[in-house]
Amino acid sequence: MPEGLPLTIGIEEEYQLVDPETRDLAPMASWVLADAPAYLTRLLNPELHQAMIEIGTPPAENIREAYRFLKDMRTVVAELAERHGVRIVAAGTHPFALWEEVPITEKERYQELLGEFQDAVRALLIFGTHVHIGVGGDLEFRIDAMNVLRYMLPHLLALTVSSPLWRNRKTGFKSYRSLIWRNLPRTGIPVVFDSHAAYQHFVDVLIQTGSIPDASRIWWAIRPHHAYPTLEFRAFDLATNPMDVIAVAALAQALVYKHYLMRQDNITFRVYPTPMIEENLWRAARYGLEGKLIDFGERREKWARDLMAELVEFVDEVLDELDARWAVEHVYTILDRGTSADRQLAIFEETRDARAVVDWLVEETLNFPEESGDKRV
Repeated sequence: MPEGLPLTIGIEEEYQLVDPETRDLAPMASWVLADAPAYLTRLLNPELHQAMIEIGTPPAENIREAYRFLKDMRTVVAELAERHGVRIVAAGTHPFALWEEVPITEKERYQELLGEFQDAVRALLIFGTHVHIGVGGDLEFRIDAMNVLRYMLPHLLALTVSSPLWRNRKTGFKSYRSLIWRNLPRTGIPVVFDSHAAYQHFVDVLIQTGSIPDASRIWWAIRPHHAYPTLEFRAFDLATNPMDVIAVAALAQALVYKHYLMRQDNITFRVYPTPMIEENLWRAARYGLEGKLIDFGERREKWARDLMAELVEFVDEVLDELDARWAVEHVYTILDRGTSADRQLAIFEETRDARAVVDWLVEETLNFPEESGDKRV
């Protein structure tokens, strides 16, 4: 690995807390968190709504370690939740919960957001995955990587779509979470910045004009993190199956490293305008893997599944060095069996009962590979 490019992996997930009797969301986060052991305190956090718990894994040196951390976190949080009679669910939306009925967490940050954004923030009863890739102290590389890797965000979203149902309705989208999230400012695909200085100027202007208190209020689908030396990928739904999360985390790491190597050879992937990438982000949210995305290099549509295979091939040369082939090639499993959104819709069609969808989500959230992490991972 190149010196100064640590390529560590950190994963944040926002879990739903669900009542196993009603299958509705359960506002039990305060009780569950209060029961957490001291060593977990810095890794668990309340979220905007009282029926949500956020976890953040420690920075992992490689994707195998990231898998172990994620498995441990999902398992431990599930055990803590069960002590209080609730279950955890990993999905971008709850199939039938009503945001008006879930209380907001009594925390200063969230009360400030509520005061500023009103019902736009109350309605954010959505759940996502954020992946941090360590890029060290090279500020210019962080901006350059953000500019280039924006292009792949729709592809990564299409692999993780898990929010087709909202308020007991089929939304017609595979990632309805993506639409709800866009009700806030400073979301979506960022513009291109010529340098870190240009990015910092943008942040400074927003702070000086009272638009934001700091860079943490910039919520783009990819961003240089304001506190950590990482590039943060934020476009994903909360993937239900844990291996799906690991696949996209490994892809994010591989894309950063691939871009670094291309940069060292004075080769670059073309930087496309934001509106073009937004077209693909919309398509990914609407259709997931079942539709077409645009190959802007060739100026034509391609089936999303074919583009996923091309993406895996694009990073192939770095997978063995990263020891990530096993994780990235899980993409083919997703292509074969479909996404969480596909399965949720199939269950809903079969049963006409959103509670059956919740039951599947509870089970799939803890569906770790039969082979243990010691063997396969």
